[in-house]
Amino acid sequence: MPEIRDELQPVFRSVFGDDELILRDEMTADDIDGWDSMMTINLMIAIEKRFKIKFAAAELANIKADGQNIGTLCALVARKALK
Repeated sequence: MPEIRDELQPVFRSVFGDDELILRDEMTADDIDGWDSMMTINLMIAIEKRFKIKFAAAELANIKADGQNIGTLCALVARKALK
């Protein structure tokens, strides 16, 4: 999902204040400086606005869970954006 990742990149850069951030599918929250629970909320709100979608509470809770990465986030955004 390179096109979704490309659209997510400026959102991540804005939320995390890092103009050099380059997203890769295998990246996790641990790979991004400052990604804590509060930043997860800020990020999800920014993604919702950018893509005009809504995340369920369970989806928000799972964003940083084991096995989740930028690739799985891209897939989630793609599924929601296509509805």
